[in-house]
Amino acid sequence: RIFLKFAVIKYTYTYNLLTMKILITGCNGQLGTEMRNVLEDKMPGKTIYTDVAELDLTDADAVKSFVAANDITHIVNCAAYTAVDKAETDQGLCSRINVDAVKNLADAAYEQGAKVIHVSTDYVFDGTGHSPYKESDAVHPVSHYGVTKRQGEATLLALLPESVIVRTAWLYSPYGNNFVKTMRRLGRERSELGVVADQVGTPTAARDLADAIYAILTAPQWMPGIYHFTDEGAASWYDFTKAIHRISGIKGCNVKPITTADYPTPATRPAYSILDKSKIKKTFGITIPHWEESLVKCIETLDEMESK
Repeated sequence: RIFLKFAVIKYTYTYNLLTMKILITGCNGQLGTEMRNVLEDKMPGKTIYTDVAELDLTDADAVKSFVAANDITHIVNCAAYTAVDKAETDQGLCSRINVDAVKNLADAAYEQGAKVIHVSTDYVFDGTGHSPYKESDAVHPVSHYGVTKRQGEATLLALLPESVIVRTAWLYSPYGNNFVKTMRRLGRERSELGVVADQVGTPTAARDLADAIYAILTAPQWMPGIYHFTDEGAASWYDFTKAIHRISGIKGCNVKPITTADYPTPATRPAYSILDKSKIKKTFGITIPHWEESLVKCIETLDEMESK
């Protein structure tokens, strides 16, 4: 009986891989780029990559037509409005991308019978907690960005309850604009730098998140629900910066810890953003690296890219 059960699972897994046609949205962003790196290596020819130039996700008819015409079986939504401070004044565009576009993808997926993996954020929480947030914890976003990301989650689950939502935090990569690249540049340009030390979370390499999404896509069974994913460990932005400079060999910049009050921003940010990853590790059997191990790999890649 054990053997027969294994054989059925193996057959289902193989069948899914053979028939999958995956749509990656937001393919030019950090996560979208890393999803391309993972899928082109492990599942070549199975994926279509789009950004706004190829597919306007706020155009419902265009999304439905694209998904149907390309026989999409799975959608990984990496597209998002992520300019947290700008979102406070650019609320309309933020809502269209983080809410309306998600509705359009859900509607198209429902008509096509496709599965959806949607990437969300720690900003759905207010950051007043003192222990890692579980998927079942009450949400309470305190910025417009956070509000729209939570609305996107709720919209997707209402229309397509069998979806997967992956919340993440503090994402970085060798691509695009991000905290790691900014702190490397500022560390080389300035002799002193003040960085917030009273906001705590987990720096997360986009490649690690892409690997986790690949594990979800290729699991023997489709396991819907909300999951939390970041790298392991915790740090403040100050700790993160010190590690970036140390690993990068930057020695001429004095990094000073400051408070959130010392560096006011238009959007309120969670003071505590550590996510509990027990559910995703248990469900998909994944091992997650410590954030500093992944930071070393990212900086090695950046050094190689800058040397060319």
